[in-house]
Amino acid sequence: MSIDARLIKRFPAATDSLPFELNIHLRAAHGITVLLGPSGSGKTLTLNCIAGFARPDEGRILVKDDIYFDAATQVHVPPRSRRCGYMFQDHTLFPHMTVRENLRFAAAVSRSKDKALVRRRRINELLDAFELKDLAARKPSQLSGGQKQRAALARTLVAEPRVILLDEPTRGLDARLRQSFYDILRQTRERLQIPMLLVTHDLDECFELADTVCLMDQGRFLQMGPLDEVVNRPANADAARFLGIYSVVEARIVALDPGRNTSRIAILENEIAGHYLPGHLIGDRGLLCIRESEITVAVPAARSSSDEVLLRVSGASPSPRGIRLQFAGGIGATVAASGYDELKGHERLRANIPASAVSFVAR
Repeated sequence: MSIDARLIKRFPAATDSLPFELNIHLRAAHGITVLLGPSGSGKTLTLNCIAGFARPDEGRILVKDDIYFDAATQVHVPPRSRRCGYMFQDHTLFPHMTVRENLRFAAAVSRSKDKALVRRRRINELLDAFELKDLAARKPSQLSGGQKQRAALARTLVAEPRVILLDEPTRGLDARLRQSFYDILRQTRERLQIPMLLVTHDLDECFELADTVCLMDQGRFLQMGPLDEVVNRPANADAARFLGIYSVVEARIVALDPGRNTSRIAILENEIAGHYLPGHLIGDRGLLCIRESEITVAVPAARSSSDEVLLRVSGASPSPRGIRLQFAGGIGATVAASGYDELKGHERLRANIPASAVSFVAR
């Protein structure tokens, strides 16, 4: 099962809004594909186009071999016939129905040809799987946030969807409930083996769940690919900045050695070692994306290695992961609070930047 969607959807300028165009080519196999981007980038609009709630101006949507939408031939399969399980931001359980009744209703309107006995068995299996059996007679007002969330996901799955669409499903949940939901979603991924599209602006959530990542901004994909590839090899400076885990600085290639698979790159009046850069020449200028979590910081030493630079400290502030140090030139790094006392008071500090932590990209 896979999704192949070319989508163009335009909104003209209005009195209080600028024009907007969604223009993407989304490809998603089974597993979790995360649409990661800020508010207003087109993430939810993408889900609505897949589900049939929004009609693109141009493009085509294929799910496996079935055409859900084709602008050229005027095909637009209605939402009720697409078998998309959609979990909205507010979970949208019917307030006058119990948990079991919510699942029963979703199964009844799913257009499935299953007999009533099969539907009842599936409902009971989902209640068991999501630890809702003892809550089946409760109405949504009698459930906690995490319980509502589990019930909403169970209701999404009861119709045996071909695609699952999740719009910021953990919004408003505390860390413990989010982690519990992540566990459930991973189990669901392994059990169903169907495409799952998840919208979020939370990088940690993306790291927890994504098999594939689509970095999205202003209606475009900045980069799309497997999680490791997108995180470790940003396609451009915009993608690196967007991830929020890179420092981006001006750089120049000063040496290339294909035999040793090495390079030397000048940054901030220093030189550091890098991997060989095929397709580039000595003297090329660009931007160096430095993975901040890979930088180690120490007090100045008499001798330094080829991976080290001496940087002037411009600020320090507490962060959830320790003390964040900001250096002149735009480089940042985080150190453990326990190790900060040794560094405190030094005007300059030694930063070790391994070759594996850097990516050279064009401006």
